[in-house]
Amino acid sequence: MPEYCLTIAGNVLIYSIDPGELKTSVVITTWNRRDMVVEAIDSVLAQVDPPDQVIVVDDGSTDGTLSRLSHFCGRIDILAEAHRGVSAARNRGLSAARFPWVAFLDSDDIWRPRKLERQKQRLAEKPGYWICYTDEEWRRNGQFLNPRLRHRKFSGWIYLHCLPLCIISPSSVLVHRRVFETVGAFDTALPACEDYDLWLRVACSFPILFCPERLIVKRAGPWPQLSQQHSLDKYRIIALAKMLHSGRLSEDQKQSTRGMLREKCRIYAQGCRKHGRLREQAWAKEMAEL
Repeated sequence: MPEYCLTIAGNVLIYSIDPGELKTSVVITTWNRRDMVVEAIDSVLAQVDPPDQVIVVDDGSTDGTLSRLSHFCGRIDILAEAHRGVSAARNRGLSAARFPWVAFLDSDDIWRPRKLERQKQRLAEKPGYWICYTDEEWRRNGQFLNPRLRHRKFSGWIYLHCLPLCIISPSSVLVHRRVFETVGAFDTALPACEDYDLWLRVACSFPILFCPERLIVKRAGPWPQLSQQHSLDKYRIIALAKMLHSGRLSEDQKQSTRGMLREKCRIYAQGCRKHGRLREQAWAKEMAEL
């Protein structure tokens, strides 16, 4: 059967999606999380509606991760890469994906058993979307955390909602490869906020479907995480500047993006001044004038 079925109702052309025809590749990226990546893989292999391909990209681990992955031989595709960061690892997995729909999973996150099933059902209920993300459960050192109001999630043309901070977790998305063909992949030049950068590009070009169920578990603990870096606003500023120069934005979107850029620059400059980073403070003031 084709992935999309066209029918005519009156004078209206309608397409619908058969959830069973959404062939999916999953890209799991890891770096020195030997035990946690096993839990992430297990959560994918235990899906009620399992994916058609599971790719694990090891980003140059030195903790014996590859030997642990041998346990899954024959059930997953393993790509061993030199350490170049999460964006390069995700992009490598994306290039190896054999199927049109792609999902990502960070090695410190896990999926609930019906994650893929519910997203496929949601896409079938709401045809016209090429990307779907889910709600998430947060745990720090095993303890449940309540998200704040600013982390509220939305459906549709959500570009303006994506400007203050990243509300889409890479581990939550199911996305058609045509989205990447349109906006590009993860920016390997960004050491952090690479997801914020990508979803801005996506959100100004595509409507995004939200599945309001907590279908992933995001875990935080003593291990290193990109979100713990002190200069996150610096990379958000770079992403916002990229959007202003992208030629993708409407006039209203440009105005909102410029306003958010100036606010991020103000906050970052204050922090730089407080910690004596005067060169970065001057950079932030310059960026605010874009």
